Amino acid sequence: MKGGPLAERVRAEVADDVRELGQVGLATVQVGEDPASTIYIRRKHEAADEAGMHSVDRKLPASISQEELVEEVAALNADDGIDGILVQLPLPRGLDDAAAVTAIDPVKDVDGVHPFNAGELYLGRPTHVPATPLGIMALLDEHRVPLDGARAVVIGRSDIVGKPIAHLLLQAHATVTICHSHTDDLARQTLDADVLVVAAGVPEIVTTDMVKSGAAVVDVGINRTESGLVGDVDPDVAKVAAFLTPVPGGVGPMTIAMLLENTVRAARFRRGLLAFPGIRG
Repeated sequence: MKGGPLAERVRAEVADDVRELGQVGLATVQVGEDPASTIYIRRKHEAADEAGMHSVDRKLPASISQEELVEEVAALNADDGIDGILVQLPLPRGLDDAAAVTAIDPVKDVDGVHPFNAGELYLGRPTHVPATPLGIMALLDEHRVPLDGARAVVIGRSDIVGKPIAHLLLQAHATVTICHSHTDDLARQTLDADVLVVAAGVPEIVTTDMVKSGAAVVDVGINRTESGLVGDVDPDVAKVAAFLTPVPGGVGPMTIAMLLENTVRAARFRRGLLAFPGIRG
């Protein structure tokens, strides 16, 4: 399940939407100089620029106070030229991730991490959903992987991947099990999975003897090792699985594409073309 071809189609559709809507603005906020975060941010802006979006990159010093950071976010909330806001996490030591996220206008929360948007997903009426889980669902749909009645296992319980993908799979009528670092006998769970989503952050934690024949396996992991980039799934799993996302080139391209799609969705919310429930800002 390569992500590149589908991501290219999504990005082309986003570019069409941007031309239809007029100016669509995406702002990122990066605190400190973490090299990996800098790379991620650059890729997001390159994709936004290619789609014809107006993009703003706010780079702030690691010495910034919590109050100053919230003020920066508030200024972007008030900027009518910005439709989507993304605060790159995790923040440097001494800053509160949750407080920074909560400061974002939920309508502009294109990362889908504001408590309001997370709550709407939990209640089964998604507004903004994190981009990686959306990309996973799009890949499964593209390859016609049956979800209704399927047994789905998610390894990882993060707020940005594990929990939201579990909710999306549940809403697609799969029977969902969430596994994590305290799960006893992991293989006993994974061997029953028709759909296996691995977002553990542990290199090649899933091996061929842990995967059901014919399963669809989604590898979310990106781990830098002495051998180079590897996922959370041993590539040999391809010998038993019906589908396996490659690393790199699987989920990664879809994450960026779906972030752009979320930004277009935010623009539609803000223009009244889609109804945003409950609160605003």
